[in-house]
Amino acid sequence: MTLNPNARMEETQNGTEVYNVDPLIVKSHYEIDYIHSYAQDSEFFRALGKKKLMGSKCKECGYTYATPRGHCMMCGAETEWYQLPNEGKVHTFTTCYFGGEEFLSETPFHLIMVEFEGVNSLFMARLIGADHEDLKIGMKVRARFRRNLRISPTDVYFVPVAEE
Repeated sequence: MTLNPNARMEETQNGTEVYNVDPLIVKSHYEIDYIHSYAQDSEFFRALGKKKLMGSKCKECGYTYATPRGHCMMCGAETEWYQLPNEGKVHTFTTCYFGGEEFLSETPFHLIMVEFEGVNSLFMARLIGADHEDLKIGMKVRARFRRNLRISPTDVYFVPVAEE
């Protein structure tokens, strides 16, 4: 093995475009094609096209998951599909000011963790139709589904439920 304490990274003429110094804002380009299988989660994505949210329920201990999984994290037993309600409430939220390439044009956007009655875990999704100052923990929300599916987790999103 040869050690070279004078080794250097290759330098190019390409630099980083700086848009602002305080706070530091820079331009980044990112692009990739990615082929993957939804495997055991395929039913979740097929159900979105039927305007249904599917989670998992443990066949042994009955623990219910808002996000699908093949085996229970509590006891290790197999799970089965379980239809979630389309209404829940905001457990917590955050506003994203930066996102992956696909979402940059939509920033800022709100992500919420939805709590469903009788379900032991939470479901993360986007919330639209509410300004930041209107977001509240415990706010009632309803699932909505894209008409033209992208076969993506973003095919489901939530909107506020109008208070009566």
